[in-house]
Amino acid sequence: MDRGALETTGGAGASPVLPPAPRLEKQQSGSTVPTSTPDIPSAPPQDPRAASPRRRRGSLALDLTLLGVVGVLLAGAVAAGSQVLYREFYSPSAFVERYLGMLAEGRAADALSVAGVAVDSAELEAAGLPIGASDALLRTAALAPLTDVEVVSEVTGGDTTKVTVAYTAGRYPGTTTFTVERDGQIGLAPTWRFARSPLAVVDLTVLGSMSFEVNGFEVDKRQVSAAGVDADPVAPVPLLVFSPGVYSVAVDTPISATGGVAVLSDSPLHATDVSIQAAPTQEFTDIVQQRVEEFLTTCATQKVLLPTACPFGFPVEDRIVSAPEWSIARQPTVALEPEGANWKIPATEAVAHIEVDIRSLFDGSVRRVSEDVPFLMTGTITVQPDGTASIVVGATDTR
Repeated sequence: MDRGALETTGGAGASPVLPPAPRLEKQQSGSTVPTSTPDIPSAPPQDPRAASPRRRRGSLALDLTLLGVVGVLLAGAVAAGSQVLYREFYSPSAFVERYLGMLAEGRAADALSVAGVAVDSAELEAAGLPIGASDALLRTAALAPLTDVEVVSEVTGGDTTKVTVAYTAGRYPGTTTFTVERDGQIGLAPTWRFARSPLAVVDLTVLGSMSFEVNGFEVDKRQVSAAGVDADPVAPVPLLVFSPGVYSVAVDTPISATGGVAVLSDSPLHATDVSIQAAPTQEFTDIVQQRVEEFLTTCATQKVLLPTACPFGFPVEDRIVSAPEWSIARQPTVALEPEGANWKIPATEAVAHIEVDIRSLFDGSVRRVSEDVPFLMTGTITVQPDGTASIVVGATDTR
């Protein structure tokens, strides 16, 4: 029998002849595949380590770029922050603003201790100011409100910087320029001082009173004058003041008063002349009127033709028969005028009345005299250190 065919001996039909099955071959991997299947080419496998350096180099460049951008931004922020810190805390303008802030808060002692504020006699003399100026007003009690402080400009020239500031002193707007210079440094921060002291002088003349008020602070000339208790009542009193600042001068005593005069000190190391004339109070005038009337009434009790130390009299060449009887027919209306720190009563008309019998030396006859005697009186009023007043009526001026 042929090995290539398979015959059967049974039945009428014969089974179909099947083609030979393909041979199978084993691959090294142990799996079986048909030998007739065509080979399919495959891509060679990639090594992951081969692409890694390229990726790392690109990532590093990106990181460095980002770090550079962040560094630039950080440097800019630091520079901007440094500028803000300098402007707000360490600049000449900030130095001036701190000084003005102390004045605005009423911290007079702190403002006076700021570098370059305090002055000595040599600096005052060099500026043409009185070397004996009193520092009585360099205190909190004499300060007026200072508000709306704003730096207008800051200009540097050479070794100094000029800082111009606008403000409101009391209710008066003002502008002041300060000169500032370097005063060393603390760490990296510069420090400053006033190259020209911001203090100023008010040369104050007060007539009609030895005492006065500055912004409500009471001052006596004898306490602030270089002459002490021997102070000239009409001489000006130089007073150191802070600049800027408004200083309202007034007199308000039982004897005299004024409506007040305000002066704005806005120029460092500059003198401002202020003169005020106090007027007598009505209370004081009434008291003087009363004392003058009492004095004249007392004079009228003297039973003589010429009352001693009195402003009226009735001189005659004949003899009197009876003691004269005096009375005041019309009292003077007292008016007061200033005379330095004191007062005077200008010539004022009044009328006395006399009743007397007179014997004629020629014929011995007696006649009754009943006459009004007009006279002029004057007076001086001196205010004593204790506040009391001494009134002296002037010499007799009869007519």
